[in-house]
Amino acid sequence: MKILFVTPEIAPWVKTGGLGDVAAALPPALVQAGCDVRVLVPHYPALAAAFPDARPVIRLPAFGGQLPASELFLVQAAGTPSLLLLDCPALFDRPGNPYLGPEGRDWLDNHLRFGLLSRVAARLAGNASPLDWRPDILHCNDWQTGLGPYYLRFYEPGGAASVMTIHNLAFQGVFAAQRLDDLGLTGKDWHIDGVEYYGHLSFLKAGLRHADWLTTVSPTYAREIQSEAEGMGLAGLLRSRAAQLTGILNGIDTEVWNPATDIHLPAHYDREHLAGKAQCKRAVQRELGLAEHDDRPLFGVVSRLTHQKGLDLVAAIGDALVALAAQLVVLGSGDKTLEEAFAALAERHPGQVAVRIGFSEPLAHRIEAGADCFLMPSRFEPCGLNQMYSLAYGTPPLVRATGGLADTVTDCTPETLAAGSANGFVCGPATAEALFDTVCRAVACWQDEQNWRALQQNGMGCDFGWAQPAQRYLDLYRSLRPQ
Repeated sequence: MKILFVTPEIAPWVKTGGLGDVAAALPPALVQAGCDVRVLVPHYPALAAAFPDARPVIRLPAFGGQLPASELFLVQAAGTPSLLLLDCPALFDRPGNPYLGPEGRDWLDNHLRFGLLSRVAARLAGNASPLDWRPDILHCNDWQTGLGPYYLRFYEPGGAASVMTIHNLAFQGVFAAQRLDDLGLTGKDWHIDGVEYYGHLSFLKAGLRHADWLTTVSPTYAREIQSEAEGMGLAGLLRSRAAQLTGILNGIDTEVWNPATDIHLPAHYDREHLAGKAQCKRAVQRELGLAEHDDRPLFGVVSRLTHQKGLDLVAAIGDALVALAAQLVVLGSGDKTLEEAFAALAERHPGQVAVRIGFSEPLAHRIEAGADCFLMPSRFEPCGLNQMYSLAYGTPPLVRATGGLADTVTDCTPETLAAGSANGFVCGPATAEALFDTVCRAVACWQDEQNWRALQQNGMGCDFGWAQPAQRYLDLYRSLRPQ
C-alpha cells in the first residue's frame, strides 16, 4: 500500500500537540507493517534547518484563486517514511508556532497556507499528479488538511481513496465566506453538502463530508462526538456518517518513552526493578526546588493550561492537596489566568508546589518519571498521550472518564486490583469536589505500598505501542483499496 500522509506538524521539529507526535510515530509504524509512506508537511524553517540537503523534485504552478506556486523537496532514508516538504516561503517561512503570529493571534492567511497544503495533497493523490509515485490512500489530519478530500473528489477525481482523521473536533478551520474565491472554489462549492457551514467556510466540515472514511483517535471519542454535547456543531453530520467512522486509539513511541532507556532521566528503571524511580523523584524535587520528601506523594501535571484540560480544577484544590501532605509540580502554559493561579499557589507553598510556565521536553520526561501520580482531569480528551506515558513510567494517572482516557485507564477499586486490571484513578464529574475525592483515594492507595506497586506494574505491563494501531489503519486502507 502506498500512503500519502498529510499533516501540518511533525515532532520533534514542529509540534503543538498530539498530532505532531502521531505524525512522527504512525508513518514509521506503517512502514514497519509493509507500507510505502510519504509524509507531506509544510517546509517550515525548523524542517529546512533539519534537512539542509533535501532534494527539490517538482515545481507546482499556482492553482486557482490566491493559491501560489510552490515546490516539493524530498527527504529519503532507508526504512523510514519519505518526507515531502511543501516549499512556499511566502506562506511557510515564518518563525515560531505554525498557526500563530508573534502576538499570539492566528496568521491572517491561514486559509491560504493550509488551503495550499490541502490542494497540493489532492493533486499528488489524483490522476494528474506530477510525481511517478501514486498513493493508494490520501490520509489527511485535522482541519488544516480538511479540504484535501474535497479537492480530491471534485477537482482531482479518479485518484486515491481518502481517510480523514479527527484529532480534536474543537478546531474546525472556520473562515469567512469571502475566502471562497481565494481557495480556487466557486459558488458551486457553496452549499450544505459542500464547504458551507452556518454561513462560513469550514475546512474540517468539508473533509468530514467527503472523505471516503473517517477516523478519530479513540473508540470512546468516536461515540462522544456523535452527541450534541460533544459534537461541536458537527454531531448531525458525524451521525450521518457513523457507518464510515472508526475510533482507533493512538499509540506512543515506546523507544522515546521508555524509562529503561530514556536519555532525559537521571536513573533508569523497568517494571520489575523500580528503584530508579525513587531516584528520579528525588532528582526532580531537587531540580524544581521542592523539599526532598519521600514520605509524601508527588502529583505531576504536564499540559496546556486550559479549561479543556480541567486545570482550573487542579488550581482550585491546590491548597487542599498540599494539606494532605502531598506535593505538586506543574509544567505548561496557556490561559493567563490559570498561569497566574498556579504561580500564586507556588508562592503560598514554597517547597511543596513548583510551577514552570512554558515547556521543556526533557523536563516533561523527568516529571513523568519523578511524579508518583499524574493529574489529567480533562473535560474532554480525544485520545491523550500523557496518560499512556505515565502508565509506561509507573506513574498511575488520575483522569476523567472521557475519550481516550476512558479507553486506557481502569479505576483502582478492590475488585480491579484483585483482577489485575487497575492501573490508575478515574474521576466522574468535572468538579473540584469530585477531583479532590479522587486525589484522596490516590493518596490512600499510595500509602499502601503493596497495592501501589501492583498498580504501577499493571500500568507498565500495558502495550500502547504503535504496532496494533498501525495494523488497524492498514486493515482500513486495504478495505478501501482491496489488493
